[in-house]
Amino acid sequence: MTQDGTRERLLRAAGEIISRKGFRAATVREICARAKANVASVKYHFGNKRSLYEEVLQAAFEESIRDHPPDPGPDHPPEERLRAFIRSFIFRFHGEGRGSWFGRLMTREMFEPTEALDELVRRAIRPMSDLLQEMVREVGGPDLDDRAVLFCGLSVAAQCQHFFRSREVVRRIHPSLRFDRQGLEELADHILAFSLSAVANYRRADRAGGRP
Repeated sequence: MTQDGTRERLLRAAGEIISRKGFRAATVREICARAKANVASVKYHFGNKRSLYEEVLQAAFEESIRDHPPDPGPDHPPEERLRAFIRSFIFRFHGEGRGSWFGRLMTREMFEPTEALDELVRRAIRPMSDLLQEMVREVGGPDLDDRAVLFCGLSVAAQCQHFFRSREVVRRIHPSLRFDRQGLEELADHILAFSLSAVANYRRADRAGGRP
């Protein structure tokens, strides 16, 4: 970090603004105003707005993983590992602070992709996807083939994403649901239980010839 903290302030301001407005709508002038920095400072520290954005994505991802580790390690039971992944996913999307920017930035990339998406997939999304597939395979055991592992993993991720993308609708339809820490822990427990049951039924249907 520079002596006066300008670089860090630019990263924080860019994360706050871009996660709320999107990359294209956010302007360098607005980011610099929030950071209390000269407009030329973006060029000096990052080269351009796109490079600033890429560093914001990387910083947000790294901080989100530090705050909410997705894997306690291979020496833990498969179900415990899967819950840790689900919990990390949920808290990284619903949490507060810089780590929570990643979920919002990633969601924006899905709907308004930029040139940063390929690098985001390579450095962050694909490794998380591979880890989830590994966990599902451990839970499912040898009876679960590669295609089933793929779809079950995608279904776990889709459940986690749904409660973030539809959060405001869910709140209005089911106001008793909470998105504070306790509510998110409850949600992680539910998604785990639902997913474990689904994988178990998938195995039984496969053995019985009920799945193509």
